Amino acid sequence: MEKGRVCVTGGTGFVASWLIKRLLEDGYSVHATTRDPGKNDMSYLTNLPRAKEKLKLFAADLSEPDSFNEAIDGCIGVFHVAHPLDFENREPEEVVIQRAIRGTLGILRACLDSKSVKRVVYTSSVAAVQFSNDKEREMVDESVWSDVDYARKVKYLGNSYVVSKTLTEKAALDFAQQNGLDLVTVLPSMITGPFINPQIPGSVSAALSMILGIKEMYHFLYKVSMVHTEDVARAHIFLLEYSDAKGRYICSSDDTSILELAEFLSTKYPEYQIPSAGELKDVKGYGYEQKPNVSKKLLETGFKYKYGIPEMFEGAIECCKEKGLL
Repeated sequence: MEKGRVCVTGGTGFVASWLIKRLLEDGYSVHATTRDPGKNDMSYLTNLPRAKEKLKLFAADLSEPDSFNEAIDGCIGVFHVAHPLDFENREPEEVVIQRAIRGTLGILRACLDSKSVKRVVYTSSVAAVQFSNDKEREMVDESVWSDVDYARKVKYLGNSYVVSKTLTEKAALDFAQQNGLDLVTVLPSMITGPFINPQIPGSVSAALSMILGIKEMYHFLYKVSMVHTEDVARAHIFLLEYSDAKGRYICSSDDTSILELAEFLSTKYPEYQIPSAGELKDVKGYGYEQKPNVSKKLLETGFKYKYGIPEMFEGAIECCKEKGLL
């Protein structure tokens, strides 16, 4: 069934590329933006089923917000997934933040100007709720915002990621409220599962770190909330289509720990050398107490998660094998 035209920003990324795949399967026509579609191999997008008839690529960059206008024009919905990533702090924090906010607000203005866009779905992150130094709170929900000063002390994924995600989501929601734009935000936890990108996504590397032997990533799993790639894509589309959607939605199906994951992986995948509990005893988190993410608001809409931790790892491992990465 033909469902209309939508735009996906940051189309070559992990989440965006899987979202494009799912949108095409669901009958949408897709305008996908990427910084330079002519320079890089886009076959993993252009060879998707229905892509030949339903997918069009556009060059656009967050540093030039007006560059998104053509891709957005005529679309009924926009999925703003693109976000500058600088986990190594190669750029000053203020440069990353300014690019993210300026780019996002430029995209939202283009959505207003288009007159065709009925709703924008912005991809945030649980990073925008997790970094609260509130010792009393047992769980985090959509009412919580990360404390950016506290996040700077923790230095999770470099300074700029948590701070820019938090401040950009706030700026987007404020802009939408002031200008009467229908905007909802999705806050996924660690996304794990299958992927169509040629390279292994960072969050999948972290999830598979005990299989891949990447010890410097173990701390990401100390206490961790996780969600399957497909469920994240499904949640984005659901929130575009669900008429009563409003505000923020945490998207996270499972809370676990590195010890629980080690036990699961060593039982399920005995062919890999998974570290023992004794070998993991010195693994620490980031110096902040990770609290479970409550996905109650999303579940109350009628959305249901289809996949759990076994399917997340099965999908990730199979994809890595198929691509010769494992």
